[in-house]
Amino acid sequence: MQAIQQFQLRKVIQTEEDARLALRFVKAAGFEGIELNSFMIKKVPFIVPVITWMAGMPTGNSGKLNWHELITESGLKVVSIHEDLGSILKNTEEIIAEAKSFNTEYVVVTGMYRFDYSSRDEVRKLATDLNHAGKLLKQGGLNLLYHNHNTEFRRVESGETAFEVLVENTDSAYVNFEFDSYWAIEAGCDAVKLMELLGNRMKLYHINDRGNREKGKMGSIIKSDSMELGTGNVNLVDLITTAKKYGVKAIILETHRNWIDDSPVKSLQVSGEFLHEEI
Repeated sequence: MQAIQQFQLRKVIQTEEDARLALRFVKAAGFEGIELNSFMIKKVPFIVPVITWMAGMPTGNSGKLNWHELITESGLKVVSIHEDLGSILKNTEEIIAEAKSFNTEYVVVTGMYRFDYSSRDEVRKLATDLNHAGKLLKQGGLNLLYHNHNTEFRRVESGETAFEVLVENTDSAYVNFEFDSYWAIEAGCDAVKLMELLGNRMKLYHINDRGNREKGKMGSIIKSDSMELGTGNVNLVDLITTAKKYGVKAIILETHRNWIDDSPVKSLQVSGEFLHEEI
């Protein structure tokens, strides 16, 4: 299944009407599923939209919309919901109920904010907390996944990366992974090798390309950024082949910015064509 991360749509889902149209474009581009974010499907503390705004990626009014109705009308399947670890541990029943209301089996925790990934002890404690959260969700019929960014590829005292410590110290019965190759590649890692390390523990896969749009004479170093699939320099075919080898449930597109004509819809249409040819 090919799916899209809700965050990519944030600019075009500010009203019910706009969201319906955006989801129709998603469906027409060949995407069968969507990955939701808890902070974009319900009312959240004021600080959350402030943080996304300060990061240059505001979510706006998304949390005020009726996402159950929008998803039902769109015909898209919810492949997972991103939640924060603290909420899972403190409000387990609420998280389980929300996931089940969208008929999804996966709850995803992303990289921790302001967390010391250079400390082996801290990362091992995180693994313990993830195991506990995963066990709680498993009792409710759900599965916990961990989603990496680039910070997990920092080295700890032993010389391992924090990502390796997490893989080694989490129990596959309770914790598996949503692998994001873009951030691994950005950190200088061999993404295919990491996918092989995860094997069948890689249940979902986040895909993105990387390159630049500059034309004409430039300096000796230019800034690279995310790109539409097939327009950058990442060997996506090998990545997709590896993901399919291990039977991932969905390959999920996510770009945050640098879209064609600053349009997330035009961007997903180009990427959708690439995925349709390769999946």
